[in-house]
Amino acid sequence: MKKKLAVAAVSLSILFTLGAGSAFADSKLDSTIESALGTKYVSGGTSTDGFDCSGFTSYVFKSLDIKLPRTSASQYNMGTAVKKDELKAGDLVFFNTSGNGISHVGVMVDGESFAHASTKKGVIISKLSEDYYVKRYVGAKRVLSTDKYEEVAVDSHDHDDVE
Repeated sequence: MKKKLAVAAVSLSILFTLGAGSAFADSKLDSTIESALGTKYVSGGTSTDGFDCSGFTSYVFKSLDIKLPRTSASQYNMGTAVKKDELKAGDLVFFNTSGNGISHVGVMVDGESFAHASTKKGVIISKLSEDYYVKRYVGAKRVLSTDKYEEVAVDSHDHDDVE
């Protein structure tokens, strides 16, 4: 019962975080992340049985047909650097949580919130503005091309097929 309540609370949290006007709402990226919310943290985990941070981002991007390296430090070597004020859904954000370089990664769900596998809470959505993350933020990378972003991260209702 506790897990069901926690998942319900997390689902409500994502609805309030993303909102109906978000470019991220109702996208393939959204549905992949939403389906993983509440999954427990497991060191080395790469599936909905349990994730670590880079296992979670690898899982999300695999669903988008993009292969990421296995570790957060290796993922940091991918893509193009993005300024913090230019972040958008699908960008990877990196943190130094251990004091020894890149040790945590998440995926942006909008310009201010990111999904990640927390060691204490499992897969959750947090704000970059939270003090903990502000102090540990290292940088961000964009691995989605503009075309791929349009395909997977933009609300499917924004594109009507017209022939």
